[in-house]
Amino acid sequence: MVTVEGTSTARFEPVRAALAAHLESGEELGASIAVDVDGVMEVDLWGGHADAARTAPWHRDTLVGLWSTTKTLSSLAALVLVDRGALDLHRPVAHYWPEFAAGGKGDVEVRHVLAHTSGLSGWQRPFTMDDLYDWPTASARLAAQEPWWKPGTASGYHMQTQGQLVGEFVRRVTGRTLTEFVETEIAGPLEADVQIGAREADWPRVAALVPSGGAPDVPPGLDPASVFVRTLLGSPARDEHVDTPRWRRAELGAVNGHGNARGLARALSVISRRGEANGLRLLSPDTVEKIFDVQADGVDLFLGVPVRWGLGYALADRRTMPGMPTGTICFWAGWGGSAVVMDLDRRVTFAYTMNRLGAGILGSERTHDYIGHVYEALGTAN
Repeated sequence: MVTVEGTSTARFEPVRAALAAHLESGEELGASIAVDVDGVMEVDLWGGHADAARTAPWHRDTLVGLWSTTKTLSSLAALVLVDRGALDLHRPVAHYWPEFAAGGKGDVEVRHVLAHTSGLSGWQRPFTMDDLYDWPTASARLAAQEPWWKPGTASGYHMQTQGQLVGEFVRRVTGRTLTEFVETEIAGPLEADVQIGAREADWPRVAALVPSGGAPDVPPGLDPASVFVRTLLGSPARDEHVDTPRWRRAELGAVNGHGNARGLARALSVISRRGEANGLRLLSPDTVEKIFDVQADGVDLFLGVPVRWGLGYALADRRTMPGMPTGTICFWAGWGGSAVVMDLDRRVTFAYTMNRLGAGILGSERTHDYIGHVYEALGTAN
């Protein structure tokens, strides 16, 4: 019988049961789930194994690669700078990064990057992992590139470019890397066990990601000039690159964050609680409200499904995330299923991380199952 460790209040026992069932069935290898309710961690659960051979148990402090759930941290970093007046959402990116004006991008605004509407959803090929690992090269290539559609008119998910763009903002206005900024301004003050990349001292507690076998590929017959194909082929990171020293040492603010559910819930609860968490005010209520200023609402040019994009996060929409009610809720998910949901109406933050990657564009079936149980416990009809 699988043992799920950690704590959960009585109303959230079905969440514990769901995690136990997925671990017992083998769908889940190792995972952690956290639910913060207005500053109280009512769910802090973990279980299973940190390796495919099932020789290493998943511990309380086990970390795991987050894939695109990393973007929730990068977007929070950008919002902190907006709140401090260092970034203006409506100013051209070129105001902070003059080289970015090349290629007809002089009117692309900061908000377009955060909302995936800048037209830079991938790198122009040829672009390799060596290029991605080299910060100056990756930034210079985006600065020189022409948009793939008219900025601000539609969203096209910036699968691997968004972290580079946000990271460049951080470097230009603070003189620090995104990794440093997240560590010193978010993770440290909020006592959140999250980071961009992974410090070498933490490698022994990083669980290995286990691919689902469904890595993105280009279906035959698609137009090679389409945003989908150009984005996929112009985003070189794949499953085989993770859990390597180069990956962990890199600063890839869209894809190579590391953390666990507790750490993500602690960090992102600052949004659910309208700017304040762990005794620290990180954002003003007005800045938090800006997240819900709809920037794009329609079929995303890369994801191929309807997404309502606010600033830095997708907004609650049953078309996008099953099991989630409508309301003042924002979220994002990573390849394989990890996810964070920030519910401002209920002051609830849900986070989930795992090492066996599941299938699905925005969260796996397991992700949706856990979210459904959380909202059932909260008494919210879906």
